[in-house]
Amino acid sequence: MARQKKFSGKGGKRKKSTKQNVAPRRRVEFKYKGYTLEQLQEMPVKKFMEIIPSRQRRTMKRGITANQRKLVMKIKKARKLVNRGKDPRVIRTHCRDFVITPEMIGLSFGIYNGKAFKEVKLVEEAVGRFLGEFAPTRAVVQHGSPGMGATRGSMFVPIK
Repeated sequence: MARQKKFSGKGGKRKKSTKQNVAPRRRVEFKYKGYTLEQLQEMPVKKFMEIIPSRQRRTMKRGITANQRKLVMKIKKARKLVNRGKDPRVIRTHCRDFVITPEMIGLSFGIYNGKAFKEVKLVEEAVGRFLGEFAPTRAVVQHGSPGMGATRGSMFVPIK
């Protein structure tokens, strides 16, 4: 016997929804701790340090190293290119412990993960975090099948 579908009597087919008068979804304006990106960019460093988390605040309070100073100069140079309307190159760095400031938003960074430079374009949500958070140093290991000589039992497996 063939199985028959039960009919509930409530319409059978679904109606297609028509979205004629629906306005396009508006992007919510980014705010970090109540401040917009423009306000953050105009804010002095001392004031910015007050609103970031304590770990980042402590790092910034201790000052910057020579390598971080080089990175700051590269950021300023790239920011000038952006203001002129040119597209800056990727800023390559080993400084994983550098706190992301509002001036860095929109720039592309090559962050070293111990093996290669991982390219990252910084967005508004990255403010107040470390560069190293966006270039993980450990990868998930995906083991393949064992090769010849991997175990004692593989001596007796015929070679294809």
